[in-house]
Order: sequence, then structure tokens, then C-alpha cells
Amino acid sequence: MREQRVTPGGRLAIVGAGVIGLSCAWRAAEAGWTVELVDPAPGSGSSWVAGGMLAPVTEAWPGEEDLLELGAESLRRWPAFAAELADAAGRPAGLRTEGTVVVAAAAGDRAELDDLAGYLAKLDREVDRLTARELRRLEPSIGPDVRGGLSVPGDLAVDNRVLLAALRAAADRAGVRFVQARAVRVAADGVELAGAEGDRADPTRADREPAGGRWLEADAVLIAAGAHSATLHAGLDGLVRPVKGEILRLRHRAGALPPPSRTVRAVVDGRPVYAVPRDSGGLVIGATQYETGFDTEPTVGGVRDLLRDAERVLPGVAEYALVEAAAGLRPGTPDNLPLIGSLAGGSTGGPFVATGHGRNGMLLAPITAAAVLALLAGEPGLPAAAVADPARLSPAALTGPAAPADQAALTGPTARR
Repeated sequence: MREQRVTPGGRLAIVGAGVIGLSCAWRAAEAGWTVELVDPAPGSGSSWVAGGMLAPVTEAWPGEEDLLELGAESLRRWPAFAAELADAAGRPAGLRTEGTVVVAAAAGDRAELDDLAGYLAKLDREVDRLTARELRRLEPSIGPDVRGGLSVPGDLAVDNRVLLAALRAAADRAGVRFVQARAVRVAADGVELAGAEGDRADPTRADREPAGGRWLEADAVLIAAGAHSATLHAGLDGLVRPVKGEILRLRHRAGALPPPSRTVRAVVDGRPVYAVPRDSGGLVIGATQYETGFDTEPTVGGVRDLLRDAERVLPGVAEYALVEAAAGLRPGTPDNLPLIGSLAGGSTGGPFVATGHGRNGMLLAPITAAAVLALLAGEPGLPAAAVADPARLSPAALTGPAAPADQAALTGPTARR
């Protein structure tokens, strides 16, 4: 294997064309890199079925303060990121700025929300407490079972599919070449693509066609393949795992109560559920989370639970059309922080990695892309993203039980993406 030379303006191969891979590809191409983006189905996977919440405050959980700070910094970048993307793509980026409310549907749920508000207050993250009447003045579609809640106007949302279309268009305009093939192995100097029969390629070849068992040579390589990242490089073994999440897409029908204008996150008898509005009367319902490997089939039980809990909070959804039920795989890590950095250690060498974003891929896209550009330029990286350095995870941390914060993500009081 030849020695890697990371040269700004050189050839960059990115594996994975979800929101993270697309964001990095667009920004890198604009910065002068010749970018090839490897994915058999660009814009699909977990990014396609995401809820699209940009919600570091209402996602906050004790023990995840580093993730809160990282998310808050990325959220500060989102308005400029969306404006620049819309200009580069010639189409909207999908950002929604109406804000978020968090509600409780029972007395026990209200206590959990009080705990969340108290925790945020200790971190100087103030939120407005609202009575049930005040909530319904803000969002008339909220039902009578809701006992109270919180208003967090700074937590935003994005239409994930509008965003992906804009990123694809911006990447195209910037000259990114899409290589619709499956990567089977990544090294510091290239990507091995699966052959037509799944056979392994000859790594000495530098043929740059999109498929056929080829070796895609590059000056730098970035792994951004989400839940599948660990299959591509031994350095990610045990660092990234799939976490299944189900979502429903609903459509408002004539005669039904209109959908909320804000994102509504709720706790219903201890279970999290969220409803994220879309343009033209659309509504995305989600929050299920399972450790079931690479299973992407939505289950009857998951769909039932989401509809039951959503109807407790927003009774009008019973009259909506059920348009889609789907499941995606969030890329989880042992401590719920993403992996952004070099697998070789330090700010140079590679391959580089931008994965493990869990429920926060949409939120963390701007800061991840900025951090990756700094790495590619051989700079130390963004101070705000230092907590995501893969070097933080020692071998001992990977062999122990799941971290407490990771378990909390499965059962905590706030809806998890």
C-alpha cells in the first residue's frame, strides 16, 4: 500500500451518501476537492426515514452534556448552512423555524418533564413551562389528555427529504461524482467496490468505473456509511452498531383538525413519541427504538404503539391518511457521541470517519462537514468537535456493558430520533 498524501484539492472518496456523506461531499467539492461519493442508493437509509428534529435541548439527558454542547453548536450553524445550501442547490433546504413544544399526557409524565426542565435549568438552558391551556393556545390540535409542557422555540426541525434533495443538487452542481456501487473495504488510499457477483476486487487496480469489482483510488477517504460503517474497516469494529427506529408518515385530510405548526414531543405513560410537521399537511410520527441488528421491517406492534400514543396527544390524527410506515437504522456508539476524525490517530492520515451520529444525524450535519474539511486540510480540527474524536474510545470501553446514557436513550423521557 502506498503512503497516503492528503493534499487539499486532491481526490477524495466518501463512502455513504446519507445526510452526513452528502454534506461532506458538497462542502469538500466547493473547497476544491475532486469528490467521488460511493453509495448504491444515494439519499436512502436512515436519512430518508428520519424525523428531522434539530433539537439538542429537548434531546438533552444527564450524562450527555458533551453531546448537548456539540448539538447546540451545530444548531447555531444551521441557519447559515441552510441558506448557503439553498443558494448552492437552487432549491429550498427544508429548514423549519417554528420551534418545539414538549408535552406530558399523564401526571407521572408531567413529573418527568419537570425533571427535564430542572436539569436544563442547571445547565442554564432555560425553557418556558406552559399549562395545558397555554399549550392549546399555541397548538389547538393538542388534545385534552395533555396536562402541561414546555416551550423550546430554539429547537428547530428540517424536512429530511427536502434536505436530501437539496444536498444532492448542490453536490451535483459542485461536481461531485456519484459512484452507485457497494463498498466492501476501505483503506487510507482507496475504496474496494463489490464486483458484479460480489467477488473481491484486486486492490492494485485503479480503475474508476462505478462497479465490477474495482479499486477506487484516492488521496483521502472518508467513511460516512452510518450503521454499516463498522463493516468497512477493522478500526470501527465494535464502535458502531445499528439501532432500529420506526416512523409513520401521515397526511391531513379534509375535515380533520390541522396538524401542529411546531414539533410536538410527548411522553405518554412513560413512552416517548414525537410529531414533526411537514409542508402541505404532512406529519411524521416516530420514537420507537430497538436493538435488533440490521432488521429494517416495521412491525405491527411498533405502528400500533406510535398511532396510539400520537392520538393521545393529537386526537385529530385519527382522521389522517396513513401514507407510509418505514424503519431505519441509526448508527449508535457506546457513548452516543459520533465519531469524527482519523482512524489512524491525529489530524492527518486516515482513513477519516464521520459516522455514529445516532439520532442526531440531521442536527450534526453542519458541524460534521466543517470538522471534516478541517481534517482534510491537515488542521487540528474544530474545538467543538474534539469530543467526537474516535481515539476517546479505548478497547476496554468497547468490551464492557452498554453505557448508562446509551440505555437511557432507549427509555428516557424525551422522544429519541
